[in-house]
Amino acid sequence: MASALAVQSCKMKSAESAAGGDAAARTYVAPGKYDELYNFVSGGFNGQVSVYGLPSGRLLKLIPVFSVHPENGYGYSEETKPMLETSFGFVPWDDQHHLALSQTNGEHDGRWLFANANNTPRVGRIDLKTFKTVEIIELPNSGGNHSSPFITENTEYVIAGTRFAVPIANQESALDNDSYKKNFKSTASFIGVDKNTGHMSVSFQIILPGMDLDLSRAGKGPSHGWFFFSTYNTEQASTLLEVNASQKDKDFIVAVNWKKAEEYVKAGKAKKMATEYYHNQLNEETHTAASEVIREVLTLDPEELKDIVYLIPCPKSPHGCDVDPSGEYIIGSGKLAALIPVFSYQKFIKAIEDKAFEGEYNGIPVIKYEAALHGEVQKPGLGPLHTEFDGKGNAYTSFFVSSEIVKWSIKDLKVLDRVPTYYSIGHLMVPGGDTRKPYGKYVVAYNKITKDRYLPTGPELAQSAQLYSIDGDKMQLLLDFPTIGEPHYAQAIPAEKIKDQSVKFYDINKNKHPYASPGEKATKVVREGNVVHVYMTAIRSHLTPDNIEGIQVGDEVYFHVTNLEQDWDIPHGFAIKHAPNAELLIMPGETSTLKFVPVKPGVYPFYCTDFCSALHQEMQGYLRVSPKGSNVPLKWGTGEQEPVAAR
Repeated sequence: MASALAVQSCKMKSAESAAGGDAAARTYVAPGKYDELYNFVSGGFNGQVSVYGLPSGRLLKLIPVFSVHPENGYGYSEETKPMLETSFGFVPWDDQHHLALSQTNGEHDGRWLFANANNTPRVGRIDLKTFKTVEIIELPNSGGNHSSPFITENTEYVIAGTRFAVPIANQESALDNDSYKKNFKSTASFIGVDKNTGHMSVSFQIILPGMDLDLSRAGKGPSHGWFFFSTYNTEQASTLLEVNASQKDKDFIVAVNWKKAEEYVKAGKAKKMATEYYHNQLNEETHTAASEVIREVLTLDPEELKDIVYLIPCPKSPHGCDVDPSGEYIIGSGKLAALIPVFSYQKFIKAIEDKAFEGEYNGIPVIKYEAALHGEVQKPGLGPLHTEFDGKGNAYTSFFVSSEIVKWSIKDLKVLDRVPTYYSIGHLMVPGGDTRKPYGKYVVAYNKITKDRYLPTGPELAQSAQLYSIDGDKMQLLLDFPTIGEPHYAQAIPAEKIKDQSVKFYDINKNKHPYASPGEKATKVVREGNVVHVYMTAIRSHLTPDNIEGIQVGDEVYFHVTNLEQDWDIPHGFAIKHAPNAELLIMPGETSTLKFVPVKPGVYPFYCTDFCSALHQEMQGYLRVSPKGSNVPLKWGTGEQEPVAAR
């Protein structure tokens, strides 16, 4: 008890020290001034990405990726519904764990942000000019996409590993250890990225033994062309994994020679496998998404092609696998290990050349632990998870059990500093900490538990991020702020790499939406059987048309709303009373569509939902719905201005 009180006392003193000194000044961003960094934070179980400014911790935006979003109609509008189509149908939710910014020459370039979906395996791409999700690709032969998305240093590939080993093509199989060892496999998917457009395609998959792949990093500099996954459950247990998958002293880091894999694909060594997965893309000229079904994937088998995959023993049940900015050191973080192993890329290559193997695992060579080892950080803390780097020769590792960040030297493996976190840190993030040139000014902790940090909100409390300064010898807590959803992992980038390219509005003269109305004179209402298309415009401060008659119960009414504004930050909303779906939020120059099927006759008001001017409340209209079979003629308009006396 005395020890516990002492630890808590130290934590409280550290927390209090953050409130004094220059911490407040260092995180203060004056009104009208910009933050120095964009911080993109995964939403975990909400399927979204949150955007914060650093160092202020101010929430700037929520970007829906794998979840429907009533705020702007994502997944509700007819244009965005295809983004959430999968081979299992329309899936409007997912578990979004990791993020990766695109890179050029090993540095963040500010073009795209990639996000993973763990539950229904998918990878999404966000365009950082518009902060919109513009592409989602489903992953075949994947039992869970936690181990993704991870980027090679020129964004040649986004790479995704299987969290849950499953039978290939998800074939039915008995659930026992014998069946697991025989039938269950994991896969590493290499998603090619077009260097100009960002468009993704599954280039090939490597079929691996049935084990669970976890965090990963690409090699860089001298190790470019290699990719490194941590993995657990090498015991290949099918039940009670907390016991059965924790038996071995060491699991593995999986080292993949993707350059060699490319050569085998070009030489025709890959096998074509029948499958089915969806590829969804948003056309930014038509503002409309479409789905393509793909029915084939190329696979490589490392049991046959012996020089594309090697295994490095790593203690114990590792979570993180991180590569330092030089590309020489590979750090494993065993959740149950009392040390941090650091491997040398040069020693790893020499071990392959010398055939310094301790045997094979499911036909894949296993390198001797000592042959690849640079050294071990001794007694760093409890429950190491994830490591990032400051570019000055230092590493920062999160420790979930002991709730702290530990700073240590890569060269001599000595612990240099440690600070408590509040509480139970998962991932941490140094801006650019996964690149060749880290920003190196801050480290951010993403914590699972807050307990007494914020005002109570019932049984569930806010999760949090905490900002620490790392530009001195000692880390200093500067700020903590609550976060949306589960802040699993994050990426941050200097604001100047993004802010000046930000799209302010869509040029309405380039709007190629098939139902766009480029001006009020183009508005109309067209009936095609029981389908009615309303070509509508929105501009401060009225909708055209604002009175529509001749609609009948059961009609499918499509409101195609074009925002005529050509000014920054003037979106218009659209909603109709009693609609069973969400609103639309239409950006300037954009067209978006809401489907409405009336079930009762009556008069239904519709209106702008987004405050746009002093006369925002007057921006409304009416839809008259008559009984099925009624002879009320189709009629629409915006009406004549009433005489002054009549008013």
